[in-house]
Amino acid sequence: MEDEKFVAAVKATGRKKLVMAALWTEVCLAMAGPEGMKAGYEVYAVEDASGGTSITAHNAAMRRIEQAGAVPMTALQVLLEYQRDWAHKETYDAVIEAVKEHCGAYGQGVEYA
Repeated sequence: MEDEKFVAAVKATGRKKLVMAALWTEVCLAMAGPEGMKAGYEVYAVEDASGGTSITAHNAAMRRIEQAGAVPMTALQVLLEYQRDWAHKETYDAVIEAVKEHCGAYGQGVEYA
């Protein structure tokens, strides 16, 4: 959120929600997330797509941004919220393949069903 070109590109979308993940939770996400909220965005922090320098650092950073108002999510939640309904056939096959490959027990359940 410190890069003016990035902020301008985000503003140009007209959207008010940011789905964010980070290489280092305690640096990238814990700093950019609250800055996004200060700028008026709803921030969704993808917890399992972000990593910290340690588990303790990651967890502390997640607590910090949650306390600031970010909504914690998982990558599966993000994927399924974008899909919304399995009746959306144009994205069904790609989502099912991603779920089977990357979503553990949920992917196995989808395969079984």
